[in-house]
Amino acid sequence: RVARALMEAAVDLLIQWQLASKPHTLPPYDDALLRRELQLFPDWYVQQHKGITLDAGQQAALTLSFERIIATNLDAPQVFVHRDYHSRNLMVCPDANPGILDFQDAVRGPLTYDLVSLLRDCYIAWPEAQVYAWVEAYRQRLVEAGLTRVDEATFRRGFDLMGLQRHIKVLGIFCRL
Repeated sequence: RVARALMEAAVDLLIQWQLASKPHTLPPYDDALLRRELQLFPDWYVQQHKGITLDAGQQAALTLSFERIIATNLDAPQVFVHRDYHSRNLMVCPDANPGILDFQDAVRGPLTYDLVSLLRDCYIAWPEAQVYAWVEAYRQRLVEAGLTRVDEATFRRGFDLMGLQRHIKVLGIFCRL
């Protein structure tokens, strides 16, 4: 119950940030940055950690997958993105929740990025039905606020592809570390 209330407060704050987003105030989460992050997976997980060299067909399939992920994320509305908006960077405070840490990597990027960080956290797993209920409630609030007009299926697909990008990146980073 307390965790759900804290999650809802984190989503409320996220929407406030996104509504306050202004163009050209943060570096863009652009094609180049998305590609660099995705490349961590084949470089550090596949090659370094697993010792696998992809053949031409595997490389082509991976490249095509990355292109689809990038295109979907670049087509999304662009807003303030914290980039590490997850449980370990949210603090419980006596007055207003949440307290937030670790802003140094903030960019202007895909609308779903921080929601993915929060709901598909590497450290906390929520039931799938609860995650998608939060995703839909969030989408509805964004529609009301004028930040998106996409339907539930399109938004959910964007959320899932953003989650795929984020976890591919994180897997590469964890292997590198």
